[in-house]
Amino acid sequence: MSSVTPVRVGIVGLGFGAEFIPIYQRHPDAELVAICRRDPAGLNEVGDAFGVEGRYTSYEELLADSTVDAIHINTPIPDHAAQSIAALEAGKHVACTVPMATSLEDCEAIAAAAAASGKNYMMMETVVYSREFLFVQKLVRDGELGRLQFLRGSHQQEMGGWPGYWEGLPPMYYATHAVSPLLRLADRRAESVSCVGSGRIDEALIGKYGSPFAVESAHIRLHESDIAAEVTRSLFNTAREYRESFDVYGSERSFEWEQTHGSGFVVFTGEEPATVEIPDFAELLPEEIRSFTTQGVYDDTHEHLSFVQGGGHGGSHPHLVNEFVSSIVEGRPSSIDARTAANWTAVGIVAHDSAMAGGTPVALPEFTLA
Repeated sequence: MSSVTPVRVGIVGLGFGAEFIPIYQRHPDAELVAICRRDPAGLNEVGDAFGVEGRYTSYEELLADSTVDAIHINTPIPDHAAQSIAALEAGKHVACTVPMATSLEDCEAIAAAAAASGKNYMMMETVVYSREFLFVQKLVRDGELGRLQFLRGSHQQEMGGWPGYWEGLPPMYYATHAVSPLLRLADRRAESVSCVGSGRIDEALIGKYGSPFAVESAHIRLHESDIAAEVTRSLFNTAREYRESFDVYGSERSFEWEQTHGSGFVVFTGEEPATVEIPDFAELLPEEIRSFTTQGVYDDTHEHLSFVQGGGHGGSHPHLVNEFVSSIVEGRPSSIDARTAANWTAVGIVAHDSAMAGGTPVALPEFTLA
């Protein structure tokens, strides 16, 4: 039993968000005290399934609950900015699923709200806590790759049939899964981006966001570094098995993501390839939540589509919860704090601006470089 006063958490958004409920319930330094969903029937179904007594159909009422220390936001993308700011201004720590926001102005407003509140903000980016990332991060930190030379990220996904706000979304507006591992491995912020759009999505999809591109491909210049990175994104009308990947090229060894699911991850030593097994990293976690690196919350019938398509997000969920809770308990910034989240998110925002301008390079705002 931990001697730490538990962080009392409320979760808003219970589709994907429900995947985190039992992780908070079992974490030794956390307590899941409330859940929030607009639909009363759906709220009670989840509450009954997990034995959660605190239930709200109003986000404002959840924020007014003085027993809640932290809010974990898992709502649709358009709600992230306003809900993050409201929670910070209400004196709550905030964990928010990706992306942070879809405008530079909102990213800056969230960073300002986090600074003014003195509370922790963490963007819950799954990739940088996936077992694949942790494996490559260890190779980099141990010097096994030699000098880093180039990084590439790719996230291709078919979003047909998802909620309406996804329809026609510019691919780069949801780029953090491909951007974040590159910037974290290089240990640098992005400085500027040049991006081109390619192909065309169905006319019925274009109107909502005014974005015609089937694929957006960006080159990223890193701040105070000679390393460059490349990111490719697609969301509609592009034939490809789901792929959320990154490749890392070093002077001595390089890592490439498997070409298709199950074909094997490859490490090159010089020109010689070798398929490698990716270990799990559950030992980094409190024993109570280690099992969640290899299993979801629900059975196959109920698991959220993003969890299924994303291959369980590489076992990242308990690592994310542990980092968020630990950062609060230890009184330090989270590993993906507001400035970091703003930089990772802004890459996609300015990349789309660049694509709409025919590939003109666009600098990231100064506030994201701090």
